[in-house]
Amino acid sequence: MVDNSMECPVDVIFVLDESQSMKEENFELMKQFVSHLVGRLNVDSGETRVGLVCYANHVYTNDAFNLTTHSSLVSVQSAVKNLVYDGGLTNTADALLYVSADMLTAEAGDRPDVPNVVILMADGQSNVNEIEALVCTPAE
Repeated sequence: MVDNSMECPVDVIFVLDESQSMKEENFELMKQFVSHLVGRLNVDSGETRVGLVCYANHVYTNDAFNLTTHSSLVSVQSAVKNLVYDGGLTNTADALLYVSADMLTAEAGDRPDVPNVVILMADGQSNVNEIEALVCTPAE
């Protein structure tokens, strides 16, 4: 059996647009993509930590999980599979601010000596706090 996992330490946070313009079938495609991509990362060894948050009008903190919530690939993929589409407007600014302020912290499992990767998956322009979405950048 060939091991296709990547061998580099990284903290990855997925930010998924769950707005009505995304439509449920595309949200399901996003979930499949995230699950497949995570399957290529070295989650079980602890080299890679994965966090995720969904958003529409606001950030859905009930579905969110931090970098230390799931320590196995199966657990991460199960959490992604169980995400439920809600719809709403598109508030990308709040989602990015949440990632910066609440997820990329030591308390949430961010490792200072490991690169952070934030993957934003959306269908286009934010229609809530549009200006803030353009100037949001995660903390360094």
